[in-house]
Amino acid sequence: MQEKVQEPLVGSIVDQRYRVLSKVARGGMATVYLATDLRLDRPVALKVLHPHLSMDESFLDRLGAEAKAAAKLSHPHVVGVLDQGEEQRDGHQLAYLVMEYLPGHTLRDVLLQHHVLTPRLTLAYLDAVVEGLAAAHRAGLVHRDVKPENVLIADDGRIKIGDFGLARAVTTSTNTGTLIGTVAYLSPELVMGRTADARSDIYAVGIMLYELLTGEQPFRGEVPIQVAYQHVNSTVPAPSSVLPGLAPDLDELVRWCTEADPEDRPHDADALLGELRHIRATLSDEQLDYSPLQRQAPIPPSYAPTSQVQATQAFPPEVRPTQLISAAAHPTELLNRAPQPTTVMNRQPLSTATGELEELAPLSPRAERKAEKKANKAAQREAVRNASTPLTTLRRGHPRRRGLIWLILILILALLGAGAGWFFGLGPGALATVPDLRNKTVAEAQLELQRLGFNSTMHQVNDEAIAVDHVIRTDPPAYVEQRKFQAVVLQVSLGPQLYEVPNLVGSKLDAAKTTLSQNHLALGKVSQQYDEKVPAGQILSQNPAAGSQKRSNTPIDLLVSQGPKPISVPAVVGQTQDAASKALSDLGLKVVVAPDQVFDADIPAGSVVSQDPSSGTLTRGDTVNLVVSKGPKMVQVPSFVGKQLDEAIDELKKLNLKYNVTEILGGFFGTVRAQDPINTSVPEGTVIELTVV
Repeated sequence: MQEKVQEPLVGSIVDQRYRVLSKVARGGMATVYLATDLRLDRPVALKVLHPHLSMDESFLDRLGAEAKAAAKLSHPHVVGVLDQGEEQRDGHQLAYLVMEYLPGHTLRDVLLQHHVLTPRLTLAYLDAVVEGLAAAHRAGLVHRDVKPENVLIADDGRIKIGDFGLARAVTTSTNTGTLIGTVAYLSPELVMGRTADARSDIYAVGIMLYELLTGEQPFRGEVPIQVAYQHVNSTVPAPSSVLPGLAPDLDELVRWCTEADPEDRPHDADALLGELRHIRATLSDEQLDYSPLQRQAPIPPSYAPTSQVQATQAFPPEVRPTQLISAAAHPTELLNRAPQPTTVMNRQPLSTATGELEELAPLSPRAERKAEKKANKAAQREAVRNASTPLTTLRRGHPRRRGLIWLILILILALLGAGAGWFFGLGPGALATVPDLRNKTVAEAQLELQRLGFNSTMHQVNDEAIAVDHVIRTDPPAYVEQRKFQAVVLQVSLGPQLYEVPNLVGSKLDAAKTTLSQNHLALGKVSQQYDEKVPAGQILSQNPAAGSQKRSNTPIDLLVSQGPKPISVPAVVGQTQDAASKALSDLGLKVVVAPDQVFDADIPAGSVVSQDPSSGTLTRGDTVNLVVSKGPKMVQVPSFVGKQLDEAIDELKKLNLKYNVTEILGGFFGTVRAQDPINTSVPEGTVIELTVV
C-alpha cells in the first residue's frame, strides 16, 4: 500500500491572500493547487513553480513580464492570468502564478479516453482553440506551446487554452527539457533556431488536428532529436493515409497548417479560423460524423513538461503478427505505384458557422452495426491491397547479417547521440548569455550578438526616452542564458510616437477636450476673448496649429470666444436728438426715433424726452428707442377782468395754468381788477398774475 504524502502547502496561506485547499496536479515546472482568493472570495488555480525555477532570478523576471502581458488578454477561450508574485517561505523563494480556476479535464484526457475523434468534434474543439489564439495574436502574443495538455475543457463545456504566461518564460529557460517538452509540436523554424511568431502556433494546431483525427502524432522517434529532424526534413502525411475515408478538405487543412515554410501557412489564427469554419459549414453530415472503430493503441506522449518524458523513452510501434506465405514458382515483380496528386481545394470566403460542442455519447445499436459494417469493408479493402503487394524475401536473415544490422543501428544511435551532444554542447544548441545592449546602436548590437554566436531580428517600436535607431531592450532580456540557435529580438526605437494635432477652431470646448483625448493630446491653457462674430463658447484659435505633429500628451492651448463685448447704455434724456443719436451709434448701437413727438414742459423741443432701455448693458447691434420733445404745450390766456376770482381760478386750472393773486383793500369784493398776461398764448404751467379788489 502506497503511503500518502502530505502536501506542505495545503492548508496554508500564500502571500497573505491565497488559502491553499488541495493539490490538483503536478507537472515538470510547477504544482497546481486549488486555492481561495481571500480578498475576492473566489476559487483560483495557484500554480507554484518548482524550487529550481523559483531560485532563477532571470527566469522570474521573464515570468513576471510574460504574466503581465498575458493578464491583459481577456477572452472566453483563454484561461485568464490573475496574479503573479513571490514570497519567502521557510528560507526558500516561492514563486507562483494565479490563474482562472477551470474544473474539468484536458483535451489529452479526451484523446486517452476516445483515441480518435470524429471530424465534427475535432473541428468543434479546434474552433474554440483557434478563436482563443486569434485573440492572442491580435494582442501581439504568441503561445509557443500549443498542445492537447494545454487545452482545458470545463465541466460546463467551456473550452480554454492555458499557460500563456509560462510559454515564453519556459522557452527562454536554461532547462534543457524545454526543447524536449515541446518537440512533438515544434515548428521547423523553431528547430532551426528562428524566432517564434503566430505561424509557429498554427503549425502546432496542424499537428494537433492530425492527432485528433488519427489518434497518433505524425512523427515519432526514440529520442526527441529524431522527431525534431523529421519536423524539418519530412512532410506531415495526410490524415486519410492513416484513416481512409476522411474528407479531402481535412487533408488539405492539415497540409496548409503544417507547411515547412511559414510563409505558406495561414499568417495568423484569424485566417485559420475562417477556413476552419468554412470547412465545418461545407462538409456533409456523413463526412463530419465519420468514425472508424476506435483503436486501443495508446496515444503517444507529446513530450510536454507536465509529462516528464525521459530522453530514452521510445514510442511503441504498432506490431502485427508475422505471416508466412508460400513462395511462388516465379519471382514476383514489385510494381511502382505513382502516388495520387493532392487536390488543392479552393478556399471560399468565411461564412458564419457556429455550434455548441457535441457531447461524446455512445453509439446507438443501429449506428454501431453501421460502423462495424463500414469497418469490415475497409478491412477487406486493406486485405486486398496487402495481398497485391508481394514480399521481397521469404528467407530468414543470416545471423551474421543480423549482427551487422545491429552494429549499424548502434553506430547510427551513437552518431545521433554524439551529434546531439555537439549540438547542445558546442554547436548552435549551446547556451550563451544575452548581453546588455540597451542604448546601443543597431549596428553595435548586431555586431556584439554575432560575436557571441547569436542570430538577431529587429522589431521597431516607438519610445519616448530612447533615441532613434538605438536598442530599447532585448527579448530575452539581458543576462539571460539562451541557446545560440534561438534568435535574439532587438526592440529598436523609432523615437517618440507623434500624433497629428486636430483642427479645433469652431468647436465647442467640451468637444475639443474629447477630440484631444482621442488623439493622445492634452488640454493646455484656456483663454477667453470677446468676439463680435463668433458665438460664445466656440474656439477662436489654437496653439500649436492644426496639422502639426506632436508627442503624446502635448498640451494644446485654446482661445475661446466670449461672444460680443457688452455695452453699457448711456443716459441721453435731455440731449438733442442729433447728439443722442451720435452717442449711441458710436457705441455700435442702433437708434430708432419715435415718429410722434410729445409735449414736455421741461424738455425743450428737439431734445430727447425718454429712451428705452434707459440703462443696463446691450451688445453691438442692439436697438435703443428715443422719444423727442415738441416743447411745452401753448394755451390762449383769456381776459378775466371783471370776473369773480373763483370763476377765474376754475378756468385757469382747466387751461393747466398757474395763478398768483394780489388783493387790494383785502379783496373785499372778490372781483378781478387786472391780470398779466392777458389775451396772449403762453406755455402750459405759466403763472398768471391776478389783481383782486
